[in-house]
Order: sequence, then structure tokens, then C-alpha cells
Amino acid sequence: MRITGGEWRSRRLKGPGRNTKFRPTPDALRERVFAVLGDRVVGARVLDLYAGTGAVGFEALSRGAAEVTFVERHRSAALLIESNRDALGARDRVRLVRRSAARAVADLATEKQIFHIVWADPPFEEWRGGLDALVTALQLGLIAQSGVACCECPEHAEVAEVLPEGTEIVRDLAGGASRVVLLRRAHSARSS
Repeated sequence: MRITGGEWRSRRLKGPGRNTKFRPTPDALRERVFAVLGDRVVGARVLDLYAGTGAVGFEALSRGAAEVTFVERHRSAALLIESNRDALGARDRVRLVRRSAARAVADLATEKQIFHIVWADPPFEEWRGGLDALVTALQLGLIAQSGVACCECPEHAEVAEVLPEGTEIVRDLAGGASRVVLLRRAHSARSS
């Protein structure tokens, strides 16, 4: 697992090992999504839900994000994030929150935090929970007006069928067994 672009391009990250449930976002899919996000990453505040190894957040930092808040409830994954953070010298640009994604979203909204990019990569059997956390983040104003929510889910997940009114798909990027769906508040929802 490596960072695909920016300041730390080609730097390897510590991975979860073979005997684990964690499934890091494949390098090629991460690279593709960040190519689509483009300059919107520069200076952005990023929220990485279900962060796992932190690959997505560290990719964002490498590509110019101002800061990343990682949300990871599992101790072993949180330790991986801390190890990768320290190896990259990114301690001052990283916040690690050890709780569930749903709880973190509620707490961060209470703190009146606003993010430009929010990424959720839950275990595939929990993809609906990740989507729900993103929709809640949109509804609570945790995501900036011009921001985007990214949900990594199984290739055949029926995302459009379960999206609530007021949320729309901007892009749908396939990448093997998984895909990343980019979401935002629907235009009609923004004017209300």
C-alpha cells in the first residue's frame, strides 16, 4: 500500500497484515478518486470515517489537504494510523477520534466542525451504515456547501435506491470489487 500522488508520492504505508478484517482502498481506485477531486483537495479539511490504515487521509494530506480527522474505533487500526502519521511527520495536521462513525459525526457536528471532503469506507457488510453516516453529515451541515461526501462500497451496492431525498450522486467510480460514490446535497435541498 502506497501513497499515489503529491508530496509523499510512492511512500509506503504500514498495512493491516494478512489476518485482519481491514480492507484498505486499493491504490488504483484511490488514485482515480483523487484525480477526480483534483484541486478541491488543496487546503481542504478532510474527515476520514472508518479510517482503517489511514491511507485515504494520508493521500489527501500528501496532495495538499490542510488537515485530516481520522475516525476509527478499532484499537489496532488506530495504532496503524498513529504509526503512519509519525512515519510521515504529520502529527500537527492529524486528529484521531476513537469512536464509531455515527457517534463521531454527531460529536463533530456539535463542535460545529465543517469539512470539505468526507470519506467513508466501512466494512462492506456495513456499507449502509457508512452511507447513513455520510447522509447525516450532509444533513447536519458537517460538510461545506461546496463539499463532497465519498462512500466506498461493494461494486453492486444499490446506493441510488437507498439515498434519501435531498442527496444526489455526483460521480460513481468503479474499481474492481469496490466503487466510490461521490455525493452532495441536491441543488433543491441547498436553496431551502
